[in-house]
Amino acid sequence: MRHFDFLNDEDRGRLFHREPECFTAEASREVLATALGATLYLPATRPRLAADLAKRARLGVLSAVICLEDAIADAELSQAEANAVAQLKAYAATGPTAPLIFIRVRAAEQIPMIVAGLGSAVQVLIGFVLPKFTLRTGPVFLDAVAAASHAAGKRLLAMPVLESPEIVHAENRIPTLLAVRELLASHREHVLAVRLGATDLSSAYGLRRSRDLTVYDVRLIADVISDVVNVMARADGTGHVVTGPVWEYFSGSERMFKPQLRESPFIAHSGRALRTELIAHDLDALIREVALDKANGLTGKTVIHPSHVAAVHALSVVTYEEYCDATDILGASAGGGVIPSAFGNKMNESKPHSAWSQRIMRRAAAFGVASEDVSFVDLLGAGLHP
Repeated sequence: MRHFDFLNDEDRGRLFHREPECFTAEASREVLATALGATLYLPATRPRLAADLAKRARLGVLSAVICLEDAIADAELSQAEANAVAQLKAYAATGPTAPLIFIRVRAAEQIPMIVAGLGSAVQVLIGFVLPKFTLRTGPVFLDAVAAASHAAGKRLLAMPVLESPEIVHAENRIPTLLAVRELLASHREHVLAVRLGATDLSSAYGLRRSRDLTVYDVRLIADVISDVVNVMARADGTGHVVTGPVWEYFSGSERMFKPQLRESPFIAHSGRALRTELIAHDLDALIREVALDKANGLTGKTVIHPSHVAAVHALSVVTYEEYCDATDILGASAGGGVIPSAFGNKMNESKPHSAWSQRIMRRAAAFGVASEDVSFVDLLGAGLHP
């Protein structure tokens, strides 16, 4: 599978200086975690789930989560479990290569039940999303994933979700995060990425951000994100990819604040109509939040509507300037030092910027490098109107 594979060869050649690389479900955890991109959540009750997965894969979704937890009413759980298994069996029969499919369970005992129910169709499953992950629930979840991997005869991966009150309450947060980090370290071969449940974290204080605000405007949650990245996403070889929290809005209603997209980049790339479309669908705040996710050390994002995917992926593409700077930094002598950027607008320091450069190169492999004269406006337009 490959990001932006829905584009034809001519468009990819025009948009990319370095095209995204192909990868498979058997790739390293580092490759898969970086390549998750916009992870689309789908309720397990959808009657055409298999067809939906195929359609979304053709349009660029490369990671999806079938949800058996908060998206499902308690009374519908048995039906949802049966439907998820049946739909995945049907999808597996088509021989798909994409997307990466996870199931979000609500209890550890669902993991072996689902694997057993899938039988040979388990090959289409990449792993499980583990909700409300704490030091109390985590060991049971992770042991279940490890046992299911053994039973299935294939690697199954886990994505724990940090969203419990222990994470948001200030007096518990750091000790809890440190303990969870140690737990994840002991199961590292099964941990793909750490996800953030901003909706549940906000609910501990009765909060919900509006469509005009990003999660970083809600300082209580922004502080949690900062601490999670601090503890979980260190660039010293011990860290994990931490993904961005869900953007839960789609379609427009009356707005309080001005749009958050400047006109100039759209004018420069003949994208005024595109800007109007984005604002009408409330995607301007999403775009700002994705940009802030990247700035704060997060990779990828949970989304609940297909219209969100193009924005996340367009902003995941490495710019030509970022790529050139990263290449120069990694190519500098081991002794360190400072070199001016070829763009004449910054200094590149080989030692402090090396971890950033390595991260840029991982993202370049997954999402490609934009051509020198291509902006996110061009990439976004291609993704929204393939």
